[in-house]
Amino acid sequence: MNITFRWYGRENDTVTLEQIKQIPGTKGIVWALHDKPVGEIWSTEEIESEVNYIQSYGFHAEVVESVNVHESIKLGLPEREQLIENYKQTIRNLAKSGVKVICYNFMPIFDWTRTDLYHPLPDGSTALFYEKAKVESLDPAELVKTVAEASELTLPGWEPEKMDRIEELFVAYKDIDEEKLWGNLAYFLNAILPIAEECGVVMAIHPDDPPYSIFGLPRIMTGEESLKRLLEVSSSPSNRLTFCTGSLGASPSNDMVYLAGKYAQFSPFAHIRNVKIFENGDFIETSHYTSDGSIDVTNVVRKLSEISYTGYVRPDHGRHLWNEKCRPGYGLYDRALGIMYLLGSWDAFQAQK
Repeated sequence: MNITFRWYGRENDTVTLEQIKQIPGTKGIVWALHDKPVGEIWSTEEIESEVNYIQSYGFHAEVVESVNVHESIKLGLPEREQLIENYKQTIRNLAKSGVKVICYNFMPIFDWTRTDLYHPLPDGSTALFYEKAKVESLDPAELVKTVAEASELTLPGWEPEKMDRIEELFVAYKDIDEEKLWGNLAYFLNAILPIAEECGVVMAIHPDDPPYSIFGLPRIMTGEESLKRLLEVSSSPSNRLTFCTGSLGASPSNDMVYLAGKYAQFSPFAHIRNVKIFENGDFIETSHYTSDGSIDVTNVVRKLSEISYTGYVRPDHGRHLWNEKCRPGYGLYDRALGIMYLLGSWDAFQAQK
């Protein structure tokens, strides 16, 4: 298990590499060029600058999250051809700097979706919260406004250039159903996978968060059937999954221990976190501790231990502890605690072997 930590860069994160270096067992930084508009080529100079800085602290920079996919590719518009060529060149450029895994998603318009970025928990901490009834009754533009006002830092998947076009994008998706979205994903993958394979890079798709349709938009990476279908799109070894317990686990129909046992072998990159699901469909993110949420994190780690998982693992969204002022879901303290919980579970299961 190769422990990593997601970091948003020198200018866009409250957490520093000096601090991350003090978390035992952390080997790598999961990074991206977050200031690059979606669809633009990442230059070798920009990539090398970030990779060299990360490596100067003793970390590897082998995982990028994310090289976002332009909406025109998801929509299957004519301009996707040039955008796909740009994506191919970014893959080539990242490979030159030693990147081995690129995480991406294919969610229409919205990336991860929450209704409250700082919802109080009984212990006094706060966490990301999803209120089902609010999403079902809220105008998408209002959600965008709520999220934008709640964070001073930019949020991945909620880029201003996209959020400013919300109404236009909803019109564009009017005739896109799940089958059309699958077709556009397959077109994208069949175009880029030969380049990724040639460069020794693995493309690892992230599940939809939450793993069901919101605002009438199609979502296709939602559970076992979609994981299986994704792997059937192409037999390329570069066509793989990002195994995210929190995203998939937000649906009670997804048994994360079972899915870990069956699909971790197809995932070079895992996000492990816990969520508590309520009977009305709401959910809130909790500590990684199994008893605090609805996901059996301990036995997910057991499944990884059974196959001696060598992929990259990061603690995912954390709570906001001890009055920390940080990016929503991405503070230092709870993710550091999460790493220690994951490593403790891993060591215990490895010792049993």
